Amino acid sequence: MVDPKAPFKWRHFLPDIILLNVRWYCRYSLSYWGLEEMMAERGVEVDHTTIYRWVQDYSSELDKRIRPFLTPTNDSWRVDETYIEIRGEWKYLYRAWIRKAIP
Repeated sequence: MVDPKAPFKWRHFLPDIILLNVRWYCRYSLSYWGLEEMMAERGVEVDHTTIYRWVQDYSSELDKRIRPFLTPTNDSWRVDETYIEIRGEWKYLYRAWIRKAIP
């Protein structure tokens, strides 16, 4: 359990490293081994089980602290994709819009 007043006390790694790993794991579909490899490329030697423990310890606290700043939405995002020719060269064209929820 993490102390809310001093969540990173007695931790071996800097809080920025811990939060970065927890955020990347929760936001993107990365594995613990993938995060371990990414940290090694940046010169930080951390084991995947350590990252697992960080996610278990900090993800709920991070969610609790971020939740008030998120805006709730019932809208649905839609994306169209097509392939068009521009000046003899084929390009992808994307169009995104929000489908408003009916009140």
